[in-house]
Amino acid sequence: MARTRVRTTGKNDDVRGRGGARESSYVKGARITGDSRDRLQSSLKELYESGASIRSLATSTGRSYGFVHKVLAESGTVLRARGGPNRKRAQ
Repeated sequence: MARTRVRTTGKNDDVRGRGGARESSYVKGARITGDSRDRLQSSLKELYESGASIRSLATSTGRSYGFVHKVLAESGTVLRARGGPNRKRAQ
């Protein structure tokens, strides 16, 4: 599988892509540690707390759902309950 690099300005790690979603300059599948991970945690936490879903963050960063979930948990983010319609009890 070829590795792809997401668009970057060379100025910051994160840039706004289509529809205002952030895109990162991280190479898909590469380990993210140290300061880069701290910046990614802050960025993902901010976006998640402003309403973005874990799945949309995973897509925009090119990472897996599990990776994004783990990074959010590591950053101390309070995760929302699962969405979707709630069924009413039959009477």
